[in-house]
Amino acid sequence: MVLGNSSEELSGSGSECSEEVEITVNVGGIRQVLYGDILNRYPETRLAEMVNCLAGGYDAIFSLCDDYDPGKKEFYFDRDPDTFKCIIEVYLYGEVHMKKGMCPICFKNEMDFWRVDLDLLDDCCKSHLNEKNEELGEIARRVQTILDDLGGDTSESKWKRFQKCLWKFMEKPESSFPARITAILSFLFILISSVVMCIGTIPEMQVEDLQGNHVEHPTLDNIETVCIGWFTLEYLLRLISSPNKLHFALSFMNIIDVLAILPFYVSIVLTHLGAGIMGLTNVQQAIQALRIMRIARIFKLARHSSGLQTLTYALKSSFKELGLLLMYLAVGIFVFSALGYTMEQSHPETLFKSIPQSFWWAIITMTTVGYGDIYPKTTLGKLNAATSFLCGVIAIALPIHPIINNFVKYYNKQRVLETATKHELELMELHSNGGYLGASGSSKELSEGRGLSVRDHMKVSHSDTFIQALTEEKHHRTRLQSCK
Repeated sequence: MVLGNSSEELSGSGSECSEEVEITVNVGGIRQVLYGDILNRYPETRLAEMVNCLAGGYDAIFSLCDDYDPGKKEFYFDRDPDTFKCIIEVYLYGEVHMKKGMCPICFKNEMDFWRVDLDLLDDCCKSHLNEKNEELGEIARRVQTILDDLGGDTSESKWKRFQKCLWKFMEKPESSFPARITAILSFLFILISSVVMCIGTIPEMQVEDLQGNHVEHPTLDNIETVCIGWFTLEYLLRLISSPNKLHFALSFMNIIDVLAILPFYVSIVLTHLGAGIMGLTNVQQAIQALRIMRIARIFKLARHSSGLQTLTYALKSSFKELGLLLMYLAVGIFVFSALGYTMEQSHPETLFKSIPQSFWWAIITMTTVGYGDIYPKTTLGKLNAATSFLCGVIAIALPIHPIINNFVKYYNKQRVLETATKHELELMELHSNGGYLGASGSSKELSEGRGLSVRDHMKVSHSDTFIQALTEEKHHRTRLQSCK
């Protein structure tokens, strides 16, 4: 291609282009003719600036495109043609829609390249973009956490470094083999304490105290004491090593840990100090009530089970569906209990004494439990019962599918985030000339390189979620290269 035209020819071409008010663009091999009056609807965009760029010389031209053919007056762009078809919709319809299957981050980068305002993106597409940004933020946080674990800050005190090591040991079983063993032991102590709590209620496993009351066997008490000692030590170590004590104390799972430990120590205090103040009978009743709180320790299993954590988050994201389920059941319970009470009043041996009492019958009928303690005896009452459990089955089945979808969606998302985090670390390893695992001192190099944000590392790694719009060094590609 000959680029040595005179400035007069270039100016003439620019004036001619202005008179015709149209430009020809070739995006990824797809040729399109665009009119200036339409492009000037958004004058700040790249395409609108190209309408009058010819008068500015080749510097102005190549600041906007990858290549230019003065003979055909055609601009060349080495960009995605499918995305460009979506971009030009803004000049026709005033908004941009992202096609199904496109990466939202790549689409946003294309919009930045064509200088189209992000506010012109349709709301339905913005939700996908925001979701993808949240995923990238989560990946960045995970990568940053791994980088923090690889090398500590030498300027920190010994206590800070010890605190970080202890936190990693207690909170991240995958960090080392001893940490994994500790997590397994904690899991076993939770199971043992739960089994002991159940076995202690068997009459054959109980003994009589001096007052003739049945209490737990001393051996079971000793096992319980050992388990509580482990839970207390674990909680204190995690509290000491926590970087944010207030956030740690108010965390839901840590509140569960406190509820699992506290009844044991309160029972000891009441046994030794409360007898003279409250009376022996009241102390025993208080201790029995506190023992019920030991069931909270079963929730500690969620700390060591990713499946339970996924289920918890799925239920949290399904509050709307669960609310609809409760609303459907509440309406059905009220309607069918009132009908059941009215229809059964004619029977002399009716079991429906009042509408509130009929609530119990409606609940166990609509949930298809049917204990049989209360049931209709008239023909109309039986028809009402049949209708109620059919409606109950439908009401329960309706929100189940969205809840399952939320569970599968969250589970798959977590797997994708884990895979993406490993992928980013591998790319950063390649970028660090030998990697933090393969070369000595490279871990320190990565840790010292944390002056850049993790997103900067991710951009430098040339991940498929980041596309460079224009490189700093302009390469004037030939037309054949642009049309590949």
